[in-house]
Amino acid sequence: MRTQVVIIGSGPSGLMLGALLSKSGIDNIIIDRVDRDYILGRIRAGVLEVGAIGLMDRIGAGERMHREGLLHDGFSLSFSGRRHRIALKELTGTSVMVYGQTELTRDLMDHREQSGAKTIYNAGNVTPHEFDGEKPYVTYERDGVTHRIDCDFIAGCDGYHGPSRSAVQGKGLQTYEKVYPFGWLGVLADVPPVHHELIYANHARGFALCSQRSPTRSRYYVQVPLTDKVEEWSDDAFWDEIRRRVPEDVAQSMVTGPSIEKSIAPLRSFVAEPLRFGRLFLVGDAGHIVPPTGAKGLNLAASDVHYLFAGLEEFYGEKSKAGIDAYSARALRRIWKAERFSWSMTMLMHRFPDDGEFGQKVQEAELDYLASSVPAQTAMAENYVGLPY
Repeated sequence: MRTQVVIIGSGPSGLMLGALLSKSGIDNIIIDRVDRDYILGRIRAGVLEVGAIGLMDRIGAGERMHREGLLHDGFSLSFSGRRHRIALKELTGTSVMVYGQTELTRDLMDHREQSGAKTIYNAGNVTPHEFDGEKPYVTYERDGVTHRIDCDFIAGCDGYHGPSRSAVQGKGLQTYEKVYPFGWLGVLADVPPVHHELIYANHARGFALCSQRSPTRSRYYVQVPLTDKVEEWSDDAFWDEIRRRVPEDVAQSMVTGPSIEKSIAPLRSFVAEPLRFGRLFLVGDAGHIVPPTGAKGLNLAASDVHYLFAGLEEFYGEKSKAGIDAYSARALRRIWKAERFSWSMTMLMHRFPDDGEFGQKVQEAELDYLASSVPAQTAMAENYVGLPY
């Protein structure tokens, strides 16, 4: 079997890249170790920057997103018994959209199926080969048989634990990582959101976030120690805790109900450099992870796709290697800015167990300054809605 680009991973980044390539007449095959239902069963983030929205429109898969997605012109920061709104649209001229990653992935999968492009699910032992040379290929196993796909390029869109980054270990890969001393306990429930915009809460008991997926489905989070186990948290205990951490008027109006998903996610910042190894490219979570505080994970994957697609389109259309040669540097420049913003939001809104009273006072002073400074709010808003590609 042969194609021009093999894409390992059928999450949003792999599907976006595949759709853009197909639209430009560049043949591609997507391969994944699991099946469609497994991928659609994963609960992920739901805030889209204008760049990700634009990619969905360019692909031609954005109709349902525009129909069901919720435009947000701002969000609130809660601290020291007060609430301050960051007016995104007013400060930047741009909004964000709340649309669940699962739904976006479903739209991209449906679009790919309708296009007739090939996706191979349930592929075992997926391995990239010979990507340092001119003739890379990918092997995989299915039903006890080993298969091979020859190609020009390999796009590793296979996440943090995928085979693509594993394949470049020892080939000049350098990694940078910060692990945070807490996690997010998240609950998804079919209850109306407590507010029409997101509320980020800094509280003495720890961080909390009130978010949403639709007018009838809400997503809530509280900061918890890494030693906590999800089975130790009943629904009632969760609702009691989050109501302690949000403003009183928010707590009183919060509608509670049984959770349909509950999990604890550890927080980390991670970047791999470079993102290109010969004819293999790392894309999305394969190359970087951000804490969810700044809503950048999916959006960074989309910007990676933008840069890589531009390079591949230039290679096939103009016979130029300039774009693929520049991919890593271009993507990393934006990645590090988003990493900085996600780190700063995490440091600002969470309580760190070793910071003590001095650290808490500095945090409170920073929030107070932010609430009183339009330039500081503008900087936060510019990063939140997404820096330009």
